[in-house]
Amino acid sequence: MCGIAGVFGHRRASEYAFLQIYSLQHRGQESVGISSSDGKRIHTVRKPGRVLEAIRQEDLNRLPGSMAVAHVRYSTAGDPGAFNAQPIAGDTSVGEVAVVHNGNITNFVELRRSLEERGYRFRFSSDTELFLALLSTGEEFLPERVELHPRDEDVLPKVFYALSRLEGAFSFLMLLRDRIIAGRDPFGFRPLIMGRKGEAVLFASESCAFDIVEGEFLREVRPGEVVVVDEEGVRSYFPFEEKRKAMCIFEFVYFSRPDSFIFGEWTYKVRKEFGRQLAREDDTEADVVVPVPDSGVVPALGYAEEKGIPFEMGLIRNHYVGRSFIEPTQELRNLRVLMKLSPNRAVLEGKRIVVIDDSLVRGTTSRRIVAMLRRAGAREIHLRIASPPVRGPCYYGIDTPSKEELIANRMSLEEIREFIGVDSLRYLSLEGLRSCVPSWEEFCDACFSCNYPTSVEDITVSRKR
Repeated sequence: MCGIAGVFGHRRASEYAFLQIYSLQHRGQESVGISSSDGKRIHTVRKPGRVLEAIRQEDLNRLPGSMAVAHVRYSTAGDPGAFNAQPIAGDTSVGEVAVVHNGNITNFVELRRSLEERGYRFRFSSDTELFLALLSTGEEFLPERVELHPRDEDVLPKVFYALSRLEGAFSFLMLLRDRIIAGRDPFGFRPLIMGRKGEAVLFASESCAFDIVEGEFLREVRPGEVVVVDEEGVRSYFPFEEKRKAMCIFEFVYFSRPDSFIFGEWTYKVRKEFGRQLAREDDTEADVVVPVPDSGVVPALGYAEEKGIPFEMGLIRNHYVGRSFIEPTQELRNLRVLMKLSPNRAVLEGKRIVVIDDSLVRGTTSRRIVAMLRRAGAREIHLRIASPPVRGPCYYGIDTPSKEELIANRMSLEEIREFIGVDSLRYLSLEGLRSCVPSWEEFCDACFSCNYPTSVEDITVSRKR
């Protein structure tokens, strides 16, 4: 999972891209990068670490121009750190291009092998380089129904060809010397939003990235859409046959910030309704409702309101530590749990508590949290999960690449309860989850239902981000 942002038409483009990508820090914490264009050439800075620590004023001074794209990275697999940091830039058949990408190209291995046989030399192990490699071939694709603006005739057929060869999830921004090209895969797996700041056009994975620069939300880039922004304005194209929408339900469950608008709805509203529906499905009696911060807070509010049970902060979060789910190794996740959460004995001691978390993937984090709550004196612990059991690996950009990692595939509900050490355990039902989301049939919930929108038999999960 990654975060991407873009700015076109602002004299402080790189600074605004920096601020936007800082607002998307929750989507990736391993590396950060920004590319800008001054109309003559593209300038790029890529560094390991988080935005505020990695990018300095001297870095921004090296990024002149009125257009920029930016990226924060979380590696679903493969090389962490700066090696595969984005943007990835290079010379192509349409000139110099810098690209940022959120998603997972499921035919990466096949395409890479084919392009290497044709002579392309890959510099990275990230599937994002496929954009540049395919653009370098010079091949074109232009459906008869698509009529291009004259300014786009030399570029977009080659971009369309590159996109036509990709399978899987890709929301992307391409920075050329004189324009930005944005787009989403036809399924719309990952979000991408458009906004404005005065005359400048903004792009971001989530709408929260506009608030920090006092920008305004315009609309979402639609599934299968390609948007071009240059000095003559904004142009929209739909080069591919329409597919069923398959927007990622886990964006609402965990990844997106609660104050973001994505997929036609506010994350906060959907996440709170998850908690309300969980309460409707539950008959447990308790003294307090305790969220696992931060992603458990909003569903816990909904649960507490629906049940009429007091909401209390029984776990205190150290906000100087990152999100434990998106650390790339289990060892790092385990350490993060102990570093970032502390029990609040004033709330817990002698109480029957309902603990609300957004999801249960591997189970090891929950086990450590429950042990912490026991030591703090909780009398009963009832764990409630505001999403269904995670049973299906994600091939579209989430860190669940194998069934063996998913506790719901290895244990029964009772075995999970015993492993975690709680008095009772319940999940939100799949039907309950779907009832909380408008037009749920337009979402991918394969991680819960194992009903994949694409064929998965031959998918090889790429080593990227």
